[in-house]
Amino acid sequence: MGQAEESTAESALPEELVALLTGHFNVKVDAGELSDRTTFESLDLDSLSLMELVVAAEEEYGIVLPENALDLRPSSTLGEAARAFEHAR
Repeated sequence: MGQAEESTAESALPEELVALLTGHFNVKVDAGELSDRTTFESLDLDSLSLMELVVAAEEEYGIVLPENALDLRPSSTLGEAARAFEHAR
């Protein structure tokens, strides 16, 4: 079921990232409205929020995000963050 979705949706975001945004940060958008082109800025997340995102991801999912995850800025896209999540596994 999940693989079929990933192959058809090029902009599929990691479930962990979407869960953190909608749960931990209470981002008020439908998960379906989030895409790899959505910026953190457009979700009203600042650089402090991005650091919290990295820490929350590591604590909640037991993953270690690569150093480039620390380079995320409010103008970064969810696609850039998704790539960091991919390299964390």
